[in-house]
Amino acid sequence: MLFHRQRQLLALLDALGGDLASLDFQKLLFLHCREQADPPYEFVPYRFGCFSFTSYADKRKLIASGILVDDTKRWILTESGHQAARANAALTLSASRTAARYRGLRGERLVAETYRLEPYYAARSEVAERLSASDPGLREAIRAAKPKCGKPGICTIGYEGRSLEAYLNLLLRDGVSLLCDVRRNPLSRKYGFSKGALSQACKGVGIRYEHLPELGIASDARRELRTQSDYDALFASYKKHDLPKQSAALEQIREWVGQGHRVALTCYEHLACQCHRHCVAEALARTTKQHLTPTHL
Repeated sequence: MLFHRQRQLLALLDALGGDLASLDFQKLLFLHCREQADPPYEFVPYRFGCFSFTSYADKRKLIASGILVDDTKRWILTESGHQAARANAALTLSASRTAARYRGLRGERLVAETYRLEPYYAARSEVAERLSASDPGLREAIRAAKPKCGKPGICTIGYEGRSLEAYLNLLLRDGVSLLCDVRRNPLSRKYGFSKGALSQACKGVGIRYEHLPELGIASDARRELRTQSDYDALFASYKKHDLPKQSAALEQIREWVGQGHRVALTCYEHLACQCHRHCVAEALARTTKQHLTPTHL
């Protein structure tokens, strides 16, 4: 059973001939997504520009299903992959249009084209300076689009309802330099948000990852939370009985801020009022010499 986004990916790969170098396919997938009202994949600024972690997670699944060839440097459809790619006429037509529009554009010329269209995604590129050397306008566009370092301080973010790429882009655009995971158990069934995957993704976009599990709340204490009043009662207990014991962890966060970091406290819930991270942020705001006004992304 394929997801709709995977079907779009396969249709594009098929329209491009079914065998493409990884760098080229990633850029063409990006360009294809730009033209969709509801893009199947999101991207982050990475080593060579736009990159989708989710597309590579899908690649691993499609290899396991026998739809793609197991090749680390290329995206190659198997015979069954070609059949799966052509199952939806509308997706085939859309993919064919993208393939025709960028026919013959490959390698560094293709990379440069993505930078011209979306200079933000060149922010961490290892080749942007060289590719823009003869194009002052592009070089300036990349410089202007690069996320600025945020003011030292505290913000909070939850990953509920967000893709890994959308989550990382929020952090980058807010100028976050350090992500502090305040989950007791940093595991997630949602792709990209378990500790190992999240820390590696953060490293890839230039954000430091730290984990302070002592600031978390035990999962059994979070059961049976149905109303805001239930959450409020839990957080009142947390602030009274748990947070006062965590002076060392709070001091560590204050030290990071003092070093110039913009620190994002992260957990699961989308709404800060339904997550203990807002209690941590408020405690830091009350007890830190620097003027801290926590914001919630």
